[in-house]
Amino acid sequence: MMFADKIKQLREQKNLLQRQMSAALEIDSGLYSKIERGDRRAKREQVLKLAEILNADKDELLTLWLADQLNQVADNEKSVAAEAFKIAQQQIEK
Repeated sequence: MMFADKIKQLREQKNLLQRQMSAALEIDSGLYSKIERGDRRAKREQVLKLAEILNADKDELLTLWLADQLNQVADNEKSVAAEAFKIAQQQIEK
């Protein structure tokens, strides 16, 4: 939930309401609330829009967003996750 925590922190620093965020993203306020709680995943294009709205570093938000997704998948496969990440890292570096 690193991504969710970060966007909540940034939103609160800017004194924005969740309903303002959801309107800017053109989504239901309930859906935005779930994204901010970590109950739903944002789409990549929403992450980019959030970076714009919050004047945040898009690479940082994308990194946290992707890390959350990786952690969610790995959480179900703890016995092999570390080795899988090593293999994936090797492929990324090629």
